[in-house]
Amino acid sequence: MSDQYIVSARKYRPQTFDTVVGQEHITTTLKNALKTQHLAHAFLFCGPRGVGKTTCARILAKTVNCETPTPDMEACGQCSSCKAFESNSSFSVFELDAASNNSVEDIRELTDQVRFAPTHGKYKVYIIDEVHMLSTAAFNAFLKTLEEPPSYAIFILATTEKHKILPTILSRCQIFDFKRITTNDTVGHLQRIAEKEHIHAEEAALHLIAQKSEGCMRDALSILDTITSFTNGNLGYQATLSLLNQLDAEFYFALTDNILAGDIASTLLTLESAMDRGFEGDILLSGLSEHLRNLLLCKDARMAKLLDVPANQKPVYHEKANQAPPSFILSALNVLNESEIHYKNANNKKLHTELCLIRLCYIQQQLQVTAVADEKKNEFPVAKASQATVPDALSSNPIANPLPTQAPPREEQLQVQPVSLPEPAMPQATTGAPRTATTQASAGQGQAAPSFRPSPFSGMQSTGAAARRVTRNMLQQTETGGAQQVQVMPVESVTLELIERILFDYKETLIEQKKTILYTSYNTLKMEMPEPGTLHLISPNSIADSNIQAEKGTIQDLIKKETGLTIRITNAYEETDEGPKETALSKTDIFDEMAAKNPTLQYLKETLRLSIEY
Repeated sequence: MSDQYIVSARKYRPQTFDTVVGQEHITTTLKNALKTQHLAHAFLFCGPRGVGKTTCARILAKTVNCETPTPDMEACGQCSSCKAFESNSSFSVFELDAASNNSVEDIRELTDQVRFAPTHGKYKVYIIDEVHMLSTAAFNAFLKTLEEPPSYAIFILATTEKHKILPTILSRCQIFDFKRITTNDTVGHLQRIAEKEHIHAEEAALHLIAQKSEGCMRDALSILDTITSFTNGNLGYQATLSLLNQLDAEFYFALTDNILAGDIASTLLTLESAMDRGFEGDILLSGLSEHLRNLLLCKDARMAKLLDVPANQKPVYHEKANQAPPSFILSALNVLNESEIHYKNANNKKLHTELCLIRLCYIQQQLQVTAVADEKKNEFPVAKASQATVPDALSSNPIANPLPTQAPPREEQLQVQPVSLPEPAMPQATTGAPRTATTQASAGQGQAAPSFRPSPFSGMQSTGAAARRVTRNMLQQTETGGAQQVQVMPVESVTLELIERILFDYKETLIEQKKTILYTSYNTLKMEMPEPGTLHLISPNSIADSNIQAEKGTIQDLIKKETGLTIRITNAYEETDEGPKETALSKTDIFDEMAAKNPTLQYLKETLRLSIEY
């Protein structure tokens, strides 16, 4: 009769500290404590499942009672104590499953046994597995014994959830944190077992098993047994991939190529083929994220060690990484991360996955559009530099800058003298662009004496007001090589519409210079031309009239620069025969009267939502 079959997880369970995989920091510490006889009375082994917590506890319990340990403090396996332990007949080692023995009575029974010294060996070792399952009352009953046990008692607690253990228990134990077993360590251990069992296993297949186990050696050995039975002892990569029902790197390489090419049809067909094989959308999104993460790591040779793939696939990853720009990978990872977060709440999960892949197909196109826009944006300052002479020419124009740059005099005494116009240095592309919009706006005004009252802040609607101040005669000077003499227009051609257009541009500069009082005086001004070459200005009050009186020289200069003519300007203000009112005006009446003279006040009141009664 053949021997009974034993699964690999039990058959190849480590029996010494040296055979424990991936926990060298734990085993070295325990062996040194045994050498120096500095053993604690309570240990807490915590960490993920299947990483060797209970195994190390049993090895420690076996070693402390070994009669002839090796110089490296390993159990000999030949003495009576070791043989009794291996046959589960030792009276010095007690194992308690806290998941099923978690009451106060179970702990009280344990503490009663602690009072008796061991009949064989130096120590009585109590291994309590899944200790976090003990009730709070059981923990409290265990506190006193755990803190002050007999000199021959050692407690080893094991748990996967350290946060559930009472702090008073933690403070009485030496805590050892076990880590997940790395993929390389798992693959090496599986290869040794395969050699002992005469199993032909490809390294790529063992790598798939190690990745599937996620750091749990017990799971890896269970998967190895299953695939060995499926393949009859011949572990190939494709057979392992088929049994584990995983998507391989080739699938993700093909999917990534379709996405980079923007081929939506091929991308969705690739997705459909995966779903036909039973894969859900979340598995595909998670796998694609991991694949893109590997491509990103391949961009830098220093991060190649972080690549958790078989050695024969690394060259392919490096080649494919050069085809995917880092900007695409980062954008795709953001899209995938967002889709994975919202996947659980999606009603139609297949459509959710398809929309995610469609968005990925458009990333490359969006990046190209952004790159073109950035190139044009970078070219923009160069084009501006070629027109650097335009602001210089305009800055010396008295129309654009009617006031000197030094400290200006008071507005009531302001008198700007005519300044000779320097030769402008404007590019040829801007010549012959007359101000058609302003001319059309003024063409529909009254015939005899139109009231010059545009919108109070109309001049602030465009940031390019300086460009509109390039008058027709200035452009003519540029075309004729910068001649100093302005072409003289016929007197009959100087109309109110032309003067309004000239003053409209000048009023815009007053807004920019925040000369509100002077702007208001111009805004309430009426103009008449009694005869050709004579301009009569009528102000609504004496204050506005005094401001216009100071501006007569500036107005003459503006008109002369445009037309070449010096016209005569007279000014006056409207006098009324009404005497002073007998009754006092209310605040509302006062404001209405002020707003009639200065429409800007009404605009300010409405804009700032001010109240008259204050």
